[in-house]
Amino acid sequence: MSHPTLYPVRLADEITRQLGQLADHLSQLPPPHAAQVIARVLDPDAGVLGGISHLVATGSAFAKDQAERGALPAEVWLALGRASNELHDITLDLDEHQDTLRHVGTQPVATAAKPPAPAPLVVRRRR
Repeated sequence: MSHPTLYPVRLADEITRQLGQLADHLSQLPPPHAAQVIARVLDPDAGVLGGISHLVATGSAFAKDQAERGALPAEVWLALGRASNELHDITLDLDEHQDTLRHVGTQPVATAAKPPAPAPLVVRRRR
């Protein structure tokens, strides 16, 4: 019989491997397909980023409990809590762009027609 904690460790390793595969595929996709993948990854409810945010929040709750028992330094809990808050904020910031990504993902692949005009990459960030 396998040790019960080995499955979650193997699962984390497998997810990490699959995320690497996804990144490799993403770099080779045509723009509309890449936009579809990015939109799904960034979906705050059912996407990878939302899942990672939830995972870090769960880790923070675990670390808080362990820090209160003296099993972990409080700094571990504080760091996970900050990471959880930052990921949540990032998820909210990126959620604003879901519709745009979905729209780009539904556009047909451009032919030799007029290419899109480049956009300036300096944008003020609002908080």
